[in-house]
Amino acid sequence: MSDQRIPVTGRISLDPDELEMTFIRASGPGGQNVNKVSTSVQLRFNAAASPSLPFEVKERLIRLAGKRATKDGVIVFTANEYRSQDRNREVAIQRLVDLIVQAAFVPKKRVATKATRSSKERHLKTKKHRAGIKAGRRSGGWSD
Repeated sequence: MSDQRIPVTGRISLDPDELEMTFIRASGPGGQNVNKVSTSVQLRFNAAASPSLPFEVKERLIRLAGKRATKDGVIVFTANEYRSQDRNREVAIQRLVDLIVQAAFVPKKRVATKATRSSKERHLKTKKHRAGIKAGRRSGGWSD
């Protein structure tokens, strides 16, 4: 791999040596070429042991990866959309970067709020009003 780091966010960048890529034969477009050339890329990234990622990002990343993550915290991407190894390699790396960017976003904590007294009273008033409208629609029953 090259010695240039892969930028992810302003604070996070990946060392290319952390990525393990294997090339496998792909199905799909390519004619007889698919029988001869291994163009599909399988990218493996050990998120649990990565020194490039903060602990919280690692946890969110493994959770976001879902079934693409193994029990050991290794995330596996397979890219085989294109007929060239280089393009499939770029796609696999971009998918990993996109997932890390998503994991780096810290969700805001939701603060539980309590309904005000006036909002509760308004709610009850509208409920009584609706109930009155519906009660007015009811007929008095079967009277002869």
